[in-house]
Amino acid sequence: MIAIDAGTTGVRSRAVFTDDTPTVASYREFTQHFPEPGWVEHDAEEIWTAVVATLHDVVDQVGRANVAAIGITNQRETVVAWNRRTGQPYGRAIVWQDRRTAHRCDELEAAGHLDLVRERTGLVLDPYFSGTKFAWMLEHRDIPVDDELALGTIDAWLIWNLTGGEVFATDVTNASRTMLCDIRSRTWDPDLCDLLGVPMTALPDIVASSGRIGVTTDTCGAPSGLPVSGVAGDQQAALFGQACIVPGMAKNTYGTGSFVLLNVGETCPPPTEGMLTTVAWTLADGTTHYALEGAIFVTGAAIQWLRDGLGIIDDAAETGPLAASVPDTGGVYFVPAFAGLGSPYWDPYARGTVVGITRGTARAHLTRAVVESMAYQVRDVVDAMVAASGTPLVDLRVDGGASVMDLLCQFQADQLGVTVQRPVDQETTALGAAFLAGLAEGVWPSTDAIGDAWTLDAQFTPNVDRTNADSLHTRWLRAVDRSRDWES
Repeated sequence: MIAIDAGTTGVRSRAVFTDDTPTVASYREFTQHFPEPGWVEHDAEEIWTAVVATLHDVVDQVGRANVAAIGITNQRETVVAWNRRTGQPYGRAIVWQDRRTAHRCDELEAAGHLDLVRERTGLVLDPYFSGTKFAWMLEHRDIPVDDELALGTIDAWLIWNLTGGEVFATDVTNASRTMLCDIRSRTWDPDLCDLLGVPMTALPDIVASSGRIGVTTDTCGAPSGLPVSGVAGDQQAALFGQACIVPGMAKNTYGTGSFVLLNVGETCPPPTEGMLTTVAWTLADGTTHYALEGAIFVTGAAIQWLRDGLGIIDDAAETGPLAASVPDTGGVYFVPAFAGLGSPYWDPYARGTVVGITRGTARAHLTRAVVESMAYQVRDVVDAMVAASGTPLVDLRVDGGASVMDLLCQFQADQLGVTVQRPVDQETTALGAAFLAGLAEGVWPSTDAIGDAWTLDAQFTPNVDRTNADSLHTRWLRAVDRSRDWES
């Protein structure tokens, strides 16, 4: 299997094998464009060029005959408009980080449309999502609205190119992030399309996350004759790559920030305050799982702050040993609300706070407080998810840079009261895309086989009583209260 991981700063193509064969991968960055403050754009043709180059590189190394299928995972919410006859984009792609439609989202909320959006899509009115980006393109780029217009997320752009323009489709996970899709029927919603002024005729077909979508052609520039059989947005792909196939299983990625996803099963839950509801995946037989998603703004970025802002450490790798050099934080709590708090608080006016400092506080105590803040924030999200969905947490599977710290993983297990598991393969986004494609092509015969293919590196079992863990968390919540509404 080859996974194409089209991320925010670059494209990685990676071979995933069913045995212990060492992986083969190829990576190419692409340009970030910032034409105005708060605006972020990508050149869709440059992304496609990177896909072609990395895909050829990996196929050449593993051999065309050894490739069963292609799976795609991508930066979610980023949008492209192009002409289906010429293949030319109408300007640059607008990236998920872009904030240019914030005013339009405020107008829609003031007009009373938030409840409709929450009920149909599981999302909130925010420029993060794709719908208002599409509307902005149509309003400001002199794009002809005709039968040749294509509006899609990055997965749709790649599928269209890989199949030589024969298939115009997006998978259900990406569609569920557009603010235009009814996540229960998993179809484009005419009311929402009308509300945002997006023509349904210009939107791609919505297909399953696992199932043959098309085949690469000899005209596309990429290796031909390869089935394209799996697609998912990056966080849903990571959930599947972590083999969280049973309701109650959850994953967290400790990156710059963190994304926590909880598999809540085949019934779509009602809108949940502070959380997003999203489609986790739809398989070829129609089986659909939903997920609750929590976005934490700052986890690993706080380690960068220790290094670059305060000079407490010289290298991120020092964080774990320094934090472990003291038995606790000495009563210090750090709330990393550098730009507000995300889930479950959604407080843009909160600011970073350090409390509990005494004359005995040393750099190791502050470093440990930063590490523990990651676990506390994840607990806040998970507690809200479990309370809202009624789905008890089975375990938490973790990946991302900070998950290498045993101290963090153990403290996370103690706070959640469940086992925390870290896999051998940390590239779970690409792994999920490969699993989805391989499942469609029979490389893995079932989701149970996907579970068997997931390999454990380390397991962390709660080793403190809940009273002590809850007492620490209660003090954390007091610190959070002190950080909130600071700017207002």
